[in-house]
Parts: sequence; C-alpha cells; structure tokens
Amino acid sequence: MRKQERAKIILHRLEKLYPITPIPLNHNSKFELLVAVVLSAQSTDKKVNEVTSNLFNAASSPKDMVKLGINKIYLYINKLGLANNKAKNIYNLSKIIIEEFNNEIPNTFESLESLPGVGHKTASVVMAQGFKVPAFPVDTHIHRLSQRWKLTSGKNVIQTEKDLKKLFPKSKWNKLHLQIIFYGREHCTARGCDGTVCIICRELFPTRKKGIVCIKP
Repeated sequence: MRKQERAKIILHRLEKLYPITPIPLNHNSKFELLVAVVLSAQSTDKKVNEVTSNLFNAASSPKDMVKLGINKIYLYINKLGLANNKAKNIYNLSKIIIEEFNNEIPNTFESLESLPGVGHKTASVVMAQGFKVPAFPVDTHIHRLSQRWKLTSGKNVIQTEKDLKKLFPKSKWNKLHLQIIFYGREHCTARGCDGTVCIICRELFPTRKKGIVCIKP
C-alpha cells in the first residue's frame, strides 16, 4: 500500500471516529488560548485546565496578568512542571503584547514565535485554533503515530510536520492534527500499541509482525 493510500484511509477512519474535534484546552479568548498552550509543555491538558480555571478568573487579559506579577502567577500554576519558567514567560509575553502589539495577540507565526516561551508548535496551535489559519502542530502523539503509519521517516517534529503537510490537504490540517492526538491518546498509545495492535495500525499493515521502534522527537 502506497503512502498516499494510507493517508486516505487514515483521514476516513479518523473522520468517522472524531467528526467533532473540541479544543482540549479550556479558554475564552486568544490570549487565554496562548497562555494555556504555553502552560501545556510537559503537562497534561487535564492538569492545565485545572490550574487555568483559577488563573483566568484572576487574570484573563495581558494587563491583568502583568498586574498579577510573576510570583502570584507561579502560585496559580505551581502544580505544573517547569512552573518557574512558565510564570516568567507568561508575565513577560503579557508585557510584550501590551507594549509591542497594542494589547492584541499577534497573528503571524513570526510574531508569535518572538514571544517568551512560544516555539513553533505553540505558535502553530494558536494560529490553527485561535486564528483558523491552516497549520499542523506536531506533538509527541502525532510524531509517534506518523512513524508507526510510515507517513514520515523524520527524526524530529520539523521533518514530520513537512511530510504530513505534503500528504494531507491543507483544508484538513487544523482538524486532523487534533484527530490524530485524540486517536493517539485513546487507541495508539506509547505503551498500548507498538504499531501492531490498534485498529488503524492493523488495517494499514495487516502483515506486520514486529512492532515499530519510534524515534523520539
């Protein structure tokens, strides 16, 4: 089976499984989305939603976040990994948004990636989910499944993103990246499937005998 054929099957199966793709991180504005995505690094969405519930009640805008200050931001998020750095980044990016972007969330990859704590993946999530601009954020779930499904030979998320963008229609990127994440969490987990167990793996590679050793991003 050719790579393009596998891509079509994956699109079809994921659309049936996940016709609706709610954004996993709770937010009521682009600013809250940006903060939540920054907080999600090395943390689960569930844990992020727990801390942002109180954080956003206290500060839901850049101005409020700056008024809150680094120490108080830390108190709200200290259950998360890397809380010290995240508190500083949230304070500093809030200050920059006020001073350099007229209190508006920047709407380009370049501008977003200039903010503290915002890398390409974070910027891609905000562009896709906040501004509805086609993007394909690649996290560990997507990287792992892309290897298992032989959609990429990329040793890092940058190459995986490039390969996936070539394979799938641009109009599908924003929804598809969430569908793959949901599937990776529910069916094709790091320990629960080695490329031979889950429904899609078995359909794509019915004769596969050995599991796939995925290269970590």
